[in-house]
Amino acid sequence: MKETIDWAEFQRQMGYTDEELAMFRANPKAVRLLERVDKMAEWDIIAEVMEAPGCANHKPGDKIILSPLGLLRAHKGPETICVHALPPLSVAVAVIQERLCSDLDPEPYMFDRLSCLDAGVRCGGWGQAIFKIYPVRRSEGQAT
Repeated sequence: MKETIDWAEFQRQMGYTDEELAMFRANPKAVRLLERVDKMAEWDIIAEVMEAPGCANHKPGDKIILSPLGLLRAHKGPETICVHALPPLSVAVAVIQERLCSDLDPEPYMFDRLSCLDAGVRCGGWGQAIFKIYPVRRSEGQAT
């Protein structure tokens, strides 16, 4: 956890006006998250494709890498990522972010299987990717 926050540097990085910075600082949840940025930077969130029947883009074993801060690490994953995969992944990232921000172990993540938004050919869609979501410490080198 950060001991002190350089508010002037934070304001510069975010491009906040003085009024916006004051609003941010008045929000204890936002400040709590900022205080834990270094801790969250120790983690990656992996969305590994388990099944992908009919999916033209994703194949089993593909790994989409995200950060607990909600950033897609596109340079570490597949060359292309289907937009229908992203909305459910954002929910998983939010849950893991909350656990880390609350000083809880991000594991076990109870509902660790998610589906993309395409319903698959049997339900009028094209294909469907099923992902397993799990956090990995970056120091363990398990993220690709």
